[in-house]
Amino acid sequence: MAEILLTAIINKSVEIAANLLFQEGSRLNWLKEDINWLQREMRHIRSYIDDAKDKAIGGNSRVKNLIKDIQELAGDVEDLLDDFLPKIQQSNSAICRLKTACIPSHASFADEFAIEIEKIKKRVADIDRVRTTYNIMDTSNNNNDDCIPLDQRRLFLHADETEVIGLDDDFNMLKAKLLDHDLPYGVVSIVGMPGLGKTTLAKKLYRHVRHQFERSGLVYVSQQPRAGEILHDIAKQVGMTEEERKDNLEGNLRSLLKIKRYVILLDDIWDVEIWDQLKLVLPECDSKIGSRIIITSRNSSVGRYIGGDFSIHMLQPLDSENSFELFTKKIFTFDNNNNWANASPDLVNIGRSIVGRCGGIPLAIVVTAGMLRARERTERAWNRLLESMSHKVQDGCAKVLALSYNDLSIALRPCFLYFGLYPEDHEIRAFDLTNMWIAEKLIVVNSGNGREAESLAEDVLNDLVSRNLIQVAKRTYDGRISSCRIHDLLHTLCVDLAKESNFFHTEHNAFGDPGNVARLRRITFYSDNNAMNEFFRSNPKLEKLRALFCFTKDPCIFSQLAHLDFKLLQVFVVVTSSYHFYDVSIPNTFGNMNCLRYLLFEGYIDGKLPNCMVKLKHLETLDVSNSFIKLPTGVWKSTQLRHLRSTGYNLAPYNYFCINPFLKNVYSLPRNNLQTLMWMDGFFFEPRLLHQLINLRKLGIKGVSDSTVKILSALSPVPTALEVLKLKVDRVSEQINLSSYPNIAKLHLSGTIPLNCEAFPPNLVKLTLVDFDVDSHVVAVLKKLPKLRILKMYWCNHMEEKMDLSGDGDGFPQLEVLHIVYARGLSEISCRDDMSMPKLKKLFLLIDTTSGIRLSERLAKLRV
Repeated sequence: MAEILLTAIINKSVEIAANLLFQEGSRLNWLKEDINWLQREMRHIRSYIDDAKDKAIGGNSRVKNLIKDIQELAGDVEDLLDDFLPKIQQSNSAICRLKTACIPSHASFADEFAIEIEKIKKRVADIDRVRTTYNIMDTSNNNNDDCIPLDQRRLFLHADETEVIGLDDDFNMLKAKLLDHDLPYGVVSIVGMPGLGKTTLAKKLYRHVRHQFERSGLVYVSQQPRAGEILHDIAKQVGMTEEERKDNLEGNLRSLLKIKRYVILLDDIWDVEIWDQLKLVLPECDSKIGSRIIITSRNSSVGRYIGGDFSIHMLQPLDSENSFELFTKKIFTFDNNNNWANASPDLVNIGRSIVGRCGGIPLAIVVTAGMLRARERTERAWNRLLESMSHKVQDGCAKVLALSYNDLSIALRPCFLYFGLYPEDHEIRAFDLTNMWIAEKLIVVNSGNGREAESLAEDVLNDLVSRNLIQVAKRTYDGRISSCRIHDLLHTLCVDLAKESNFFHTEHNAFGDPGNVARLRRITFYSDNNAMNEFFRSNPKLEKLRALFCFTKDPCIFSQLAHLDFKLLQVFVVVTSSYHFYDVSIPNTFGNMNCLRYLLFEGYIDGKLPNCMVKLKHLETLDVSNSFIKLPTGVWKSTQLRHLRSTGYNLAPYNYFCINPFLKNVYSLPRNNLQTLMWMDGFFFEPRLLHQLINLRKLGIKGVSDSTVKILSALSPVPTALEVLKLKVDRVSEQINLSSYPNIAKLHLSGTIPLNCEAFPPNLVKLTLVDFDVDSHVVAVLKKLPKLRILKMYWCNHMEEKMDLSGDGDGFPQLEVLHIVYARGLSEISCRDDMSMPKLKKLFLLIDTTSGIRLSERLAKLRV
């Protein structure tokens, strides 16, 4: 896994070289030459590693040792870059101020860097000496290109039909789609995460329908496909003679399939390149003949590319009952009585617990059942497996799961492993993930543009979702990923791979060789406070640590901070799960984390960040929005700050007659950086805020008064970057006008404010009303919003008992989702016609159990 470290070095050296200011002939010019040498050398080493990894996986100990040496070198080089980066940035600032590169102190650090580079060159030369001395020359695993290794999946594809449990609905839907005369492109694509049974289902479908076609064939494509071999296999199965296959294979096959109705199963397609080659020979499946192609893939994008959106059939994990049925079939495979009749109720319950741990993945269930068949059918034996099954099942599925990891580009691998830093079953915000990746330079754009980096990070997340390695939990109003999860099996894969590569360690595997602990780069504690306290007592100087995650019941980490040295820490996350309030004292040593870029505190934590935060000049994301942490004035000295999220209560001044320097200093931030500001007090809101912060995309204002409303309504020119606006309103009389804000798509109003049709932005997609006074006038205004798709009303005060959502044929023209939660004073919701809300798909209604709300027939059908 040294390639991950090497990629990080390349990313950082590219960024440093792009931003380094120098003058010809100066020592800083030599520094740039050293950086460029480092970048080139690491690229060559990464290419070598990429070639050598297959041999290492195959068990070649010499290659493994060499890769370990390279990994240690790469770690030390990354430490060097992170250690010198602040000095380089300091030199840039000095050059900008003094217009000269002849600064002795900065020349001194350039000399220090040059000395370290010379040491690295010697180590690189020594690694090359070891490689040649011990004949570690050939990194290719295939000495004979004509030698094709036996593949278990290829054998499985042609094996007798295995039993398909719990997929009857999937089978029936796929059969109907496949035989539909109007099927676009003639393709069905079965996609999903590894181990769901895509091939098993596809084989059943293929064998069930092939008699309805004149020609048929099934082939395994694989990660290293050869178009010629695949076409030869198809040609043989569809009945071409040996002579026809030898003489103009492609032409004869295409001619035959043009006139014959065929069905072909292409199993396990990994990328679109192989399809681009095959489709030149396979005729289009037009409706006249009715030919069909079935594909299976772990990557939804591949299926979408080949057959379009309609072709996609996303396979899901089994439910609990079907999982247990499959488990039962496999456990009693060799028994005459295929049931639990002779088993104790306790053993049945243990069996259900074991199945539950498999997460509905058929592969995991089959592997687990196989392990249990070799054990005594006793409670003690099964309990022992239950206690240790996570890694045992992982070992059984490892080869299948690892294929998906190995198919990731080098740039994507650390982003995927990052999911393992979270506990199992944790719902992870996309905002957190993408900004952590950026903070650690896992995502880098040459321009240094933060918006471009976030767009690239979002593309990476979408890619992982398309590969079905990650599951989407929620989406935003505009269809982007809001939060996601990772399946337990893949989570365990992340943890195992991360430990092997020293990418991160968990509370369970962090203890061990002191030399390895000293090189620790990331660590996560899922729940065990005692393990965390013991670990930090034993290891106070974790100087190489880049990321620290603490998911614990109480924030005991804060009591350790005074004794810890985290000079290279870039990501710091503390999430507490207890509902007990904790007053914490954050020591001034917190300011020594001068590389910190991402900070998240969440839970019932009450305290104040120290003023020494002024030293945290590289901080990009500060999120205390779900805690009671108070922020110091020094936060505005973090000139790289891009996202500030807080509750708003820790931003309010204690005395409105005193100027609060914290809020006053928001106007001193650089114009281009800040994108999120949640929340600021309306008392300090001025027009120049939106003129100054030209890239502000999300803004929250609390304590909104008539003065705030006037400023927002009359602002000119309006900010074009602003997409999300949240307002917590005191009682106001001034009518708001946001009609000139073209890009606000999401608006949150908490508290009542006078409304008319001009109150809303013209492109508003999502509107949330909280504690709002709702009457027929408000509803009439909302009906006219031309692009509103999502309307949510929480704890609103309804002035009239009945809310009529009917219109004159044009009410709520785009509304798809309506949420009404704890509506006070409301007893009936009606919609008398079918013309209003023509696109409504879902009504979510949560009410006080002591009262009921009557719904008209149409709305009752849409309630979820």
